[in-house]
Amino acid sequence: MRGKIRGSVADVTQDVSIWEQVEALPEFRAAENVLLYWSMASEVDTHAFARRWYGRKKLYLPKVAGETLEIREYIPDDLASGYRGIMEPSQDAPVAEKIDLVIVPGMAFDAKGNRLGRGGGFYDRLLPTLSCPKVGVCRNHQFVEEVPVQSWDQKVDIVVTPANCYICKICQ
Repeated sequence: MRGKIRGSVADVTQDVSIWEQVEALPEFRAAENVLLYWSMASEVDTHAFARRWYGRKKLYLPKVAGETLEIREYIPDDLASGYRGIMEPSQDAPVAEKIDLVIVPGMAFDAKGNRLGRGGGFYDRLLPTLSCPKVGVCRNHQFVEEVPVQSWDQKVDIVVTPANCYICKICQ
């Protein structure tokens, strides 16, 4: 499935609709501390979203530390190339004390909140440690009927596509 999704053409114009829907979520509006990801070319673009909300909410990004993700503050001028060339906060960026909402990347999602990651297991290890709403974002071609799951795979609570928000807690 990863190969099929990777081979699909990304339509970045869908990202604007996705972020409008995220911004309308009560969970996002109430959140003060938001964990984002710094997007790669094949993912829903977070760069403009991060710049727009910087200073209005406390934003955090993951930093790979061995087999885990550290959650560090997003400071626009303090990013450096890290794991797989992904931009991440420096080692000096403050560590998050509290996260109110996490926006989760994925190669594919379904309406039950199942998520297909890139295979490293970073988010499958991180998500159970966070007691806040987990929002998956994806373009139309990344929303599939059913994501194959393993026992260790972690679900998200909400999946946002360009046209819909799927509240998955109810679906499970």
